[in-house]
Amino acid sequence: MDDVLVTGLGALSPLGAGTDAFWRGMHKADTAPSRVPDPLAHMDHPLMYLVPEADIPDGPEEQDGLPLGRGSRFALAAAREAVADAGLAALPGPGERPEAKGLDPRRVAVALSTGMGDTDLHEGWWTGAAPASGRWAPPFPLASVVGGWFGAQGVNTCVSNACAASGYALSVGADLIRAGEADVVIAGGAEAYSRVALACFNRLGAIDPERCRPFAAERRGTVFGEGAAVLVLESATHARARGARTVYGRLAGAGWSCDAYHATAPEPSGEQIERAMREALREAGAGTVTGAESGAGSGSGSGGLGFVIPHGTGTELNDVVESRVLDALTPRTPLYSVKALIGHTGGAAGAFAALAASLVLHHRTLPPNVPVGERDPECAVSLPSGSAPMTGAYGLVNAYAFGGNNISLVFGEAAA
Repeated sequence: MDDVLVTGLGALSPLGAGTDAFWRGMHKADTAPSRVPDPLAHMDHPLMYLVPEADIPDGPEEQDGLPLGRGSRFALAAAREAVADAGLAALPGPGERPEAKGLDPRRVAVALSTGMGDTDLHEGWWTGAAPASGRWAPPFPLASVVGGWFGAQGVNTCVSNACAASGYALSVGADLIRAGEADVVIAGGAEAYSRVALACFNRLGAIDPERCRPFAAERRGTVFGEGAAVLVLESATHARARGARTVYGRLAGAGWSCDAYHATAPEPSGEQIERAMREALREAGAGTVTGAESGAGSGSGSGGLGFVIPHGTGTELNDVVESRVLDALTPRTPLYSVKALIGHTGGAAGAFAALAASLVLHHRTLPPNVPVGERDPECAVSLPSGSAPMTGAYGLVNAYAFGGNNISLVFGEAAA
């Protein structure tokens, strides 16, 4: 079966515009949320990790007459960088369509995800904070917007199963390539500030009043972040044929499962998240994991697991359940927490984790974690405070969601 390679990366995040800004921010490891600049955010903790004002795209305000919200503009910004990074097209100006280089548009697909999409448009219209549009605007247009911009005539799909969505979108993209339905897939996720989403989590009592502190003893919930992360997935055959200039790694394995337990709470035993991890590791060939006695998760071997980017949101039960499974399945493997850096980006969280994993594999360096304070004794995981060389050939990414939706992805080093 043809390998699925990562040949382009794009990002817009609370760390700034571009993957270089993201990588620098990972090493600086110093971030904090801020109060949202929304006079209607009447809630206890109106905190979020926001894209810097200077980096917010000026537009486009619409595409083919369709009004575009913040989520779609974020997705377009990240997609522009990713396709240019992959050498698929020259970087066009804002709002301009690219000229693809030798691609069959019928073989290019788009799989993007979001939790709230362009609901900022609707929230503005509902409250009178923005002029009402004469056109109806769908809340989840991200994939069609990016596909229309690039001229992708293959599958264009928007996945929205909450916080696992962009992990699923990446897995869908890999499946399209492996099934022979696409040569190139523009995949990832985008999320933007939504008053409704932040208010709902405030009402649930699930927002930490200080910052996102996964696995910390004093954690009191999560804190949202916004932005977009896009990866260009490509069949190895197609990448070789066109002479792809950079290969960041491979999407080597994926595992899906569902708790079928509760609408919002994770299943306490962790049986189904363990199943997803095992399946992803098995598919990737990242060692045979049989439990705590296995060396596959130790990161000690050059062909084993070198790091984990956990789901770890900062909520009480989620962190404990995931920690227990990781301790049993991948003992002593270092974790890198993206959410401690940029908050919980919802439907884009899996894509940001995949972006981080691809950069770690490419640079062969695991950056320092953002300090979260004293560790919860029930969370027996390793969160290194210093930068270190990567010791294994694979990285595991986890993303979980309401409804018990679970996905694990394994990214591996590119073949020599």
